[in-house]
Amino acid sequence: MPSLEKIRESFSQDLFATQAAGAVIDLAEPGHAVCSMALRPIHLNSNSVPMGGAIFTLADFAFAVASNAYSDHVTVTQQVSVEFLAASRGRSLIAEARCMRQGRSSCFYTVEVRDELGAKEAYFTVNGHSLSPAAQGAKD
Repeated sequence: MPSLEKIRESFSQDLFATQAAGAVIDLAEPGHAVCSMALRPIHLNSNSVPMGGAIFTLADFAFAVASNAYSDHVTVTQQVSVEFLAASRGRSLIAEARCMRQGRSSCFYTVEVRDELGAKEAYFTVNGHSLSPAAQGAKD
């Protein structure tokens, strides 16, 4: 199994999440990941609260880590439902992704986003589609 440092190195290629948004991987286990993001002015809307797109980016990144870090398949987001629950008053966001069901070619995850104060900000449900290693090679 890859170390956390190897996983971070691999996902550093997700430039939008890691460089533009500043998302970091705090924990990675098969089917489970915790990622965080320090809030910067670029993440805030005109009301000085995190934009939905910033929250979505962090949640989608946590799903990607949870579903791909320990797999020989590539899993992509197929469908997402999101409920924004509250406006963050904290200085960082934390997204925790958990696998609820893993099938041969599809999976179902939940992602909870909260701030460092513990306030729940958003709740995501994600249907993912897993590409077989053979299909991945055909795309190269």
